[in-house]
Amino acid sequence: MKSSLPALVRPLLIAGLASIAASCSLFTELKEPGYVIEKSNPAFELRRYDSYLVAEVIIEDDFEEAGNEAHRPLFDYISGENKAQQSIEMTVPVNQTPAEKSEKIEMTAPVNQKPAGQGKYAVQFVMPARYTLETLPEPLDPRITLKEVPAQLMAVRSYSGTWSRELYLENEKALFSALNEAGLKPVGEPTWARYNPPWTLWFMRRNEIVVPVSE
Repeated sequence: MKSSLPALVRPLLIAGLASIAASCSLFTELKEPGYVIEKSNPAFELRRYDSYLVAEVIIEDDFEEAGNEAHRPLFDYISGENKAQQSIEMTVPVNQTPAEKSEKIEMTAPVNQKPAGQGKYAVQFVMPARYTLETLPEPLDPRITLKEVPAQLMAVRSYSGTWSRELYLENEKALFSALNEAGLKPVGEPTWARYNPPWTLWFMRRNEIVVPVSE
C-alpha cells in the first residue's frame, strides 16, 4: 500500500498544478494600462504611460496586509456593489502606494516606510479603459474614491517571487540605485504593482515597482 501511494498522489498533484497554471494564464490575459517602452536598462524599464482610472481605498495596516484588507471593498465594487448595480471587468495590476509622505534617506534607498511596514496605503484597482470618470458607476462604499492617474514617465523594475516586504525593499533599493546611476530623478512615491492572484506560484508571479521620474 505504501509503495502505491505516490502513484495515486502524482496524478492529483499534476492536475492541481495544471489547474493553478490555467487560472494564472487567465490573469495574464487581463488588460492593463497602455504604455510605450522608451528605454530598457538591465535594472529597469522606462515607460511612458497613458492616463488611466482607478478605484482607490485608503488602508491603515501592515505593508503585507493592506492589499488583503482592501480587496473586499474594491472587489465588491466591481462585482456590482455600486449605484448602477453594474459589474466591471477585472483588469491588472493591483496598485499599492504609501498614502503618507515617506521620510527621505540616502539616494540609494530614498523611501523609508515605517519600521514594521505599518502605515497608510492607497490600494487601487485599475478600471477598464472604456470608462470615464463620468461613466464609472458611483461606489456605495464611502471609502472608495474614483480618480484619474495622469499620463507620465515611469521607471519600472519587474521581479518575480513572494509578496514579502523584505523582497519589495530589496528591489526598491536596486531600482533607486540604478536610477541614481542613470541620472534619473524620482518625482513621486513608488507604487507596488501586482499582476497575479494570490494562489499563483511564487516563481510565476509578475511584481513591479513603479516610480515617476522627471523628463
